[in-house]
Amino acid sequence: MHSVTAPDGAGVRMLASLSAATVFGVSGHAVTVEVHVSAGLPGYTIVGLPDASCRESRDRVRAAILSSGLTWPSQRVTVNLAPTNLPKLGAGLDLAMAMGVLIASKQVDPLPPGRFAFLGELGLDGTVRSVNGVLPMMVVTDADEVVVPAVNAVEADALGRHRVRAIGDLATLVRVLKGDEAWPTPPAAAPAPPTSPPLDLADVRGQAMARLALELSAAGGHHLLMVGAPGAGKTMIAERLPSLLGALDDDASVRVSSVHSSAGLPLPSTGLIRRPPFRAPHHTSSMVSMIGGGTRQLRPGEVSLASDGVLFLDELGEFPASVLDALRQPLEEGVVRVSRAHATAVLPARTLLVGAMNPCPCGLAGVGQCRCSEANLGRYARRVSGPLLDRFDLRLRVQPTERDDLLCATPSESSASVAQRVATVRRRALERGAPSNAALSSARLRECIRLDQSAVRLVERAVDAGQLSGRGLDRVRRVALTLDDLRDGEGVLDASVIGQALAMRCQIDLTGRTEPAR
Repeated sequence: MHSVTAPDGAGVRMLASLSAATVFGVSGHAVTVEVHVSAGLPGYTIVGLPDASCRESRDRVRAAILSSGLTWPSQRVTVNLAPTNLPKLGAGLDLAMAMGVLIASKQVDPLPPGRFAFLGELGLDGTVRSVNGVLPMMVVTDADEVVVPAVNAVEADALGRHRVRAIGDLATLVRVLKGDEAWPTPPAAAPAPPTSPPLDLADVRGQAMARLALELSAAGGHHLLMVGAPGAGKTMIAERLPSLLGALDDDASVRVSSVHSSAGLPLPSTGLIRRPPFRAPHHTSSMVSMIGGGTRQLRPGEVSLASDGVLFLDELGEFPASVLDALRQPLEEGVVRVSRAHATAVLPARTLLVGAMNPCPCGLAGVGQCRCSEANLGRYARRVSGPLLDRFDLRLRVQPTERDDLLCATPSESSASVAQRVATVRRRALERGAPSNAALSSARLRECIRLDQSAVRLVERAVDAGQLSGRGLDRVRRVALTLDDLRDGEGVLDASVIGQALAMRCQIDLTGRTEPAR
């Protein structure tokens, strides 16, 4: 950051350059705010692809400077936001613009290059207000000290890479930079509010197959679809999946927190999210709310907010078919590429998808009392396309819990016990070079497993009968590897493991029947 003064044919030309940042999608981008003050008709111009809220800073900055007892230059003021090919969104550059005007008009002395960066929105009275996306902005900021709104200080300090200077208003900042005051003491982190413990798998009675499927999903990163009558326990089971995943590591915590910060969602009092997120959007959610995007902002959708966690779609058959099909590419690649005429954003989407639905619109097909017409059954079945169903490695029917299991006083196995096995399988996947077995490359998968003769014969029969496609076989082998890891196996898969993986990938018929995997 610097300012220069040089002679100009019309008088004196003054230029200030300051460091700042903006957020596009979920990623922070460093921005250099250049402010030029020169003789000419008074005016204020912003260039460098500002959006509407950024262009409106001309009024906020001027009012904030005057309200702070400072002078607005009666000269030509030009603000350039570099790089000029990057859209600048929001009001987070207000503070940097105001400081640029004050330095260029010689009301504040030039500051050492590379020492300070400025983030914050200005109120008309000079207060420095909070902005969304402070955490991803801090990730890309190279300055030694970063001036941020006081309410964002804890979030800005979560990375621990910069010296955070919390400021409440522009007048105080100017006095500090002039040496008239010391830097205000950053506000202490608020005590963490009491949080309810994670939902425990011990609450689920019976449901042995559903519990196994949930453990496989958590351990191997396999997407799970549950179909069953209302009240069978599908939602209860799905809500306990995050308790099996364990705490996020430092890198994942920063990723998840950055996405939530960019979306304007509140972060914990510690500044970083440590638990895997669990998102359960309503079935009336639009395409943009699910996938992300918009006109200019390109904000993250539910699939990105659930990245490194769980995306639970309850009543899967009630979601619009177009919204569900839009999930196919993100689930396969782990990212969402949102393209608009002015820019393209890449949003994270490495989430664990869990779907739950009734076997038919009335929900009674599973108990043999379906009242739906053939036309209604057909429409319901078409909501979930074959390609989307193919993304679910685990598909099972959830039967109502037996009476004896409901009345049994002995608790089921707890989440803590299951989570230990899940963590062991996840560590083995990391040793193979992937975060989970579902994310292994096909070449690495072939290196990690071997089918014995009984398993080969079983697979041959399934392929010859048209029950298993090439993609289906690949996914069955991944589930079988996770089953083998849970048994502490060595990667030699026999017919029992392959058979169980085939059974867990049963082809769901939405009229209530099940068929072999395809």
